[in-house]
Amino acid sequence: MVAGEPSGDQLGAGLMAALARRCPGVRFIGAGGPAMRAAGLDAVVPAETLTMNGLIEPLLNLPRLWRCRRQLLDAFTAAPIDGFVGIDFNAFNIGLERHLKGRGVAVSHYVSPSIYAWRPGRLRGFQRAMDQVLTLYPFEAQLYRHSPVAAVFVGHPLADELAPVPDRRALRADLGVEADDATVLAVLPGSRPSELRRLLPDFLNAAARFQASRPKVAILVAAVDAQAEAWIRAELSRLGEQSRVQVVAGRSRDVLAAADLALIKSGTGTLEAMLLGVPMVVAYRLDPVTAAVVRPLLRTPWVALPNLLAGEQLVPEFLQQAVEPEALAQALSDQLPRAGALRKRFADLAATLGQNSSGRAAGAVVDLLVERGIRVPRAA
Repeated sequence: MVAGEPSGDQLGAGLMAALARRCPGVRFIGAGGPAMRAAGLDAVVPAETLTMNGLIEPLLNLPRLWRCRRQLLDAFTAAPIDGFVGIDFNAFNIGLERHLKGRGVAVSHYVSPSIYAWRPGRLRGFQRAMDQVLTLYPFEAQLYRHSPVAAVFVGHPLADELAPVPDRRALRADLGVEADDATVLAVLPGSRPSELRRLLPDFLNAAARFQASRPKVAILVAAVDAQAEAWIRAELSRLGEQSRVQVVAGRSRDVLAAADLALIKSGTGTLEAMLLGVPMVVAYRLDPVTAAVVRPLLRTPWVALPNLLAGEQLVPEFLQQAVEPEALAQALSDQLPRAGALRKRFADLAATLGQNSSGRAAGAVVDLLVERGIRVPRAA
């Protein structure tokens, strides 16, 4: 297994646990983060060595990435491995998978590349890299119906993990939100330094404008760790925005679950907000070079997962130059009257994703191994 990002590390750990229950004595080797290592991965390469952002950073680190790829291939040959699961992290994993499939290894790819959004022509090349793809969303599996790659919709682990929705009142009290606050706004500007640099000032300005326009608004700003917390506090101090604003480190999900409304960067956080029933405004800003490369390749009108799942714009999106405090604040105000209807739509969408996804993914991987004639030990 190879995961190169925190989200993939969580997916991998869940899959490993499900496989271990089905197949006693299974051994895992590859690359992963702390969750996968805690689940028993023999980490040839730590995921932290692989994690990079955008298009430029990987290009600058190609020699290191090639060395990691060589280490993994050598370890897989020495083991030797029966099957491989590449967990997202497409640019690195698909090349690795192509090499392994050429050796006769059974290859699964967990999380479909976003062919619905950009470069759908990539689908033709996937058959050289993978035997099956495990999709998180139902609409993705349909895209493979004319492909030799078997697509299995397994659902999203977050839908299982976040059901039922936590007690919002108890979370508010735990986070120190005053009982008479009429509206709680969650602000989630991202986890990477590049995201904070590009989004944080506009997010905080928008939150301040929204707060000034309504009575009794409390603002909870989520920080992924102590370093991000220090950055956020410094920016708040620079802007002079301190009134009824709390910075909460390491509890992004609790911040979302306690909120009536969220201002959030595009990504998996939008799915978490949807599963928690939180209306949202979504924004993102790439570096100019990456944006110039990606923009002509996009094939979908939306980037936020609730909109993609619904097939319509349920929540407003602001990208690149459109990320402006005044527009974001107005969009937040516009979302409040729609909150009840949005929560119902979110609940309906969430029901399509709760599938015991780790267990289903493990079942699909085992089925592929059995089809390839590999003896798989089964739990009694």
